[in-house]
Amino acid sequence: MTVTDEVVDLPTPTGPMRTYVYVPHEPGRPPARRPGVVLYSEIFQQTPPVRRLALQVASLGYRVAVPEVYHAHEPPGCVLGYDDTGKDRGNALKQVVTMADLDGDIRAAVAFLKEHQAGTGAVGAFGICLGGHLAFRAAFHPDVRAAACFYPTDLHTGALGAGGGADTLARAKEVRGELLLVFGRQDPHVPAAGRRAIYDALDAAGTWFTWHEFNAAHAFARDEGDRYDPAAARAALGLAADLFRRCL
Repeated sequence: MTVTDEVVDLPTPTGPMRTYVYVPHEPGRPPARRPGVVLYSEIFQQTPPVRRLALQVASLGYRVAVPEVYHAHEPPGCVLGYDDTGKDRGNALKQVVTMADLDGDIRAAVAFLKEHQAGTGAVGAFGICLGGHLAFRAAFHPDVRAAACFYPTDLHTGALGAGGGADTLARAKEVRGELLLVFGRQDPHVPAAGRRAIYDALDAAGTWFTWHEFNAAHAFARDEGDRYDPAAARAALGLAADLFRRCL
């Protein structure tokens, strides 16, 4: 199996959303109908590590769509660097985008995969860091059957979107499918008290979820930099693969 890729611009209320699409290809066989997975990036958008993650997920048999979260504020193709400048810009932008705009983008990406002529109609979500929060939020959509949320930030603080105050965790009862939550125990962005608050909210809401913690730092699945933990990343991706195989 190989993976092909293309670029599409999906219409949203705030303008075209550049989206990178990855599709499994089996030479010598007719194209197969594939379930879809929306993959949400970190604050840096589609960096090389995010692209490689999308390729891995696609190789499991899914049509993967990676939307640019900041499409209304940065030009198409913008990739922020893994440096202080990129970090500052990404963190600033996540306080500018409104939750209504983020939700509109989620609806556009989910509809693209659900209605794709080569799709099965089944859709899941996968996200890392900021994207983990967005994948959780995507799980409110009735067509999203499963969401894998890797070290999702700002769930316990609500500090996402213009003015902060994201209501994501308070809406846990709206999750329709199954959640997978993965954390690093040495993650300062989601410390033990924050993880406990997230777990307790999901438990109280009766959400169908599984929970895994690794002895690892924030962004341990990013295959670049000194936080990368290959063994933990491999195990965590296996958990996501199992989730999507069951639900999609």
